[in-house]
Amino acid sequence: MTKGKKDFMTVGQIDSTGVRGPHEKELNDISNAKYHLFENISEDNLKSIVYDDIGGKLEDIGFNEDWTITKEFFPEAEIHMSYFYYGDEFGDIEGEFKFLFSGDHISWIPGEDSATYIDILMDFMERRIKGKEPFEKDYDSKTELMEKVLEQRVEPFSLLKKEDVEPLEDFMGADVQKQGEEWTFSKEVFPKIFIKLTYLKKEGLDIGYHGENLEKMGSYHIELVGIFVLNHILRYITIHNQEKDLPQICYQMFSRYYTKLKDWPHRSD
Repeated sequence: MTKGKKDFMTVGQIDSTGVRGPHEKELNDISNAKYHLFENISEDNLKSIVYDDIGGKLEDIGFNEDWTITKEFFPEAEIHMSYFYYGDEFGDIEGEFKFLFSGDHISWIPGEDSATYIDILMDFMERRIKGKEPFEKDYDSKTELMEKVLEQRVEPFSLLKKEDVEPLEDFMGADVQKQGEEWTFSKEVFPKIFIKLTYLKKEGLDIGYHGENLEKMGSYHIELVGIFVLNHILRYITIHNQEKDLPQICYQMFSRYYTKLKDWPHRSD
């Protein structure tokens, strides 16, 4: 799907399932649940939430939408949330969101990650519209899920080399440093909300969160975003070490579209 110079994909294309896949349904459910929040929002409030809270931008991507919120997931991986308000024009459907994806790396990311990220963005914006605080603010603790994720993903990090620092910064849109044996990865995922990952071969992986606006986002959701950052580092490691016998987890980081393209189907299950 092309408009102007930008090529767009749907989550069904990324999943290689067409329009009836589970994540297409998930995004449709998100649209049905959230579109009404934006019916009467003022332009100033919308701009404040989009630019100041989620770090996105408002634009017109050429589908006759009222407006589109574009948010960079990672460099070369953008998510577009296009809002359409119909009023009584189509009977029961007063409005909807349509979700599109663009960038050279967007098709690498599984639809599950992108759909969950949209759910997080929508929840974040809903709370800002309603003036509500997050329910969970336990930023210093790790859930069992995060403990498991860190353990599962640590092995490929041993393949990183000093010369990976700058290309990894560009790939992630993050600050990456290697001092001695310690690696640090710091990414501003939303304005003044940072995720910091550390890796030492003996100690393994660790993750933390900080920033002036951290408490705008619930701890469970920022943890999920942290997992997405980890996953993206593994994508870099996988692409740059294709000649090696990599752990199974590396290939699970990619979408069905990309594993089919690379002929990795047996490794993406």
